Amino acid sequence: MLEWLVALCITILVVLIWPGSEYFGSESKTDALLQGLEMSQQTVKDKTGRRLSDRDESDGTGEKSRAVALICKPSALANYLLKHCRTFSHFTPCLGWTWRASAFLQSVYEACWPYDSPVQFVRDNLQLSDDGLVALDWAVPSYQKRRRTSSHSTSPVLLIIPNSFGRITRNVLKLCETALSHGYLPAVFNRRSHNSTPLTTVKLQQFGDPTDLREAVRYIRYRQPAGRLYAVSESTGSGLLLSYLGECGSSSYITAAVCLSPVFRCQSWFESGLYWPLQWVLVLYQKICLSRYKTVLGETIQTDTLFSSCSLRSLEESLFCQTAHSAFPTGAPSGSSSISSGAWDTYWERNEPLRDVDEVAIPVLSVCAQDDPIRGDTQSTIPLELFETNPHFFLLLTERGGHCSFSTQPGESAVGVVGCAAVPNSVTENRGTNWSHKALLEFFRATTDFFAAEERAKQLAARRRGLGGGAGGRVFRHRSVSTCKRMPACSHNIHAIYNWQRSYTR
Repeated sequence: MLEWLVALCITILVVLIWPGSEYFGSESKTDALLQGLEMSQQTVKDKTGRRLSDRDESDGTGEKSRAVALICKPSALANYLLKHCRTFSHFTPCLGWTWRASAFLQSVYEACWPYDSPVQFVRDNLQLSDDGLVALDWAVPSYQKRRRTSSHSTSPVLLIIPNSFGRITRNVLKLCETALSHGYLPAVFNRRSHNSTPLTTVKLQQFGDPTDLREAVRYIRYRQPAGRLYAVSESTGSGLLLSYLGECGSSSYITAAVCLSPVFRCQSWFESGLYWPLQWVLVLYQKICLSRYKTVLGETIQTDTLFSSCSLRSLEESLFCQTAHSAFPTGAPSGSSSISSGAWDTYWERNEPLRDVDEVAIPVLSVCAQDDPIRGDTQSTIPLELFETNPHFFLLLTERGGHCSFSTQPGESAVGVVGCAAVPNSVTENRGTNWSHKALLEFFRATTDFFAAEERAKQLAARRRGLGGGAGGRVFRHRSVSTCKRMPACSHNIHAIYNWQRSYTR
């Protein structure tokens, strides 16, 4: 009994002291990282000569707001975002002796604490080509009598991809609430067996396999053909979104995408492991979700190895790198580890999110915090060279914010997102809006406005070339206006949306 009491006391001390040590020890890491990025930030300037990624302004009280770095390659869109996205530079995280100042505690709070959301969901079960099932949960206000949205609606659709563990967190619920208040149609993508989705085939979705997501996007385009499609992923769910964007390229039919606290180098993330209490909770949660399918999964995998796993890596290996006929028993010889390692490496060759990153053809914003306790060390887990060299990727890097949290000071007013299709809901205003949600909505608005401006400029140039030729403009008077080339009006025509590619990447 005494031993258990001592173990409990040690566990409580670790849980309480570890977040505090991370909080006080993160300042030097932050300063070192910002100094290391200083040379690359100085090259990212707009037309006025301002640095694009250095944000450290006075908040009017004499104190300086915390820095927010926008790291990207210089381009026309980057300059446009700098000019029109005010939320990028207005982030005041919680500081001082409050639990929200701890990255660990606020991350656990956003992931585990229940949230009384005024949003209800209408589910569409989609049968896939292999008879499997995924689900799309369409968010609608609880006070709305009509549960279905019109297929002729021109409202933009926001496809939300939650974490790879299938749990719908406070972050996802608040994002649905905020998106609804600004005129979006949020739809949450649930993988096979996730969030009470029936498992109709003996097959689970691999970490970075976008096949099911591709069919879900095709269904969304069929149901809402007149609305633009945007995508947001949370945490490890970003692996699926980045894989989809890389494999589909310019045929993704998504206008812009945002990754909230993404995990980029997933193989090393699984191999290095999380802080043991977090890893133990995630492994236990996955085992509970999979236990209802233990009998049917036994036909293809070795369930004894699966449910005896004690780490995320061993759990992933048991699900996708071994079968019931080829899996090694518990007392396998030491030589079997090399075979398992080879299968593990082969698995990540097919599922690493950044494997086809050069094929991504739309703007992608990643919102990350340097004190993220889930992702790990910033310098080794964030591919900074990707954002500095690829014009399609943008990184918002904050000093504090935890994992998918980004808690702000309690007295900070919720800044509205200008240019959205609906009036913000009073309930959302009273509760306050997550800073990362405001940033992504501004990013979507700014990129859409940039696309429209580029299209107008191209149409004007086409008219001038086609109708203004000839001496003295006489050809213009005799030429019909109908000879002007009309751009396709369909919002999901990806080739029409991205014919401004050269201007965007210049």
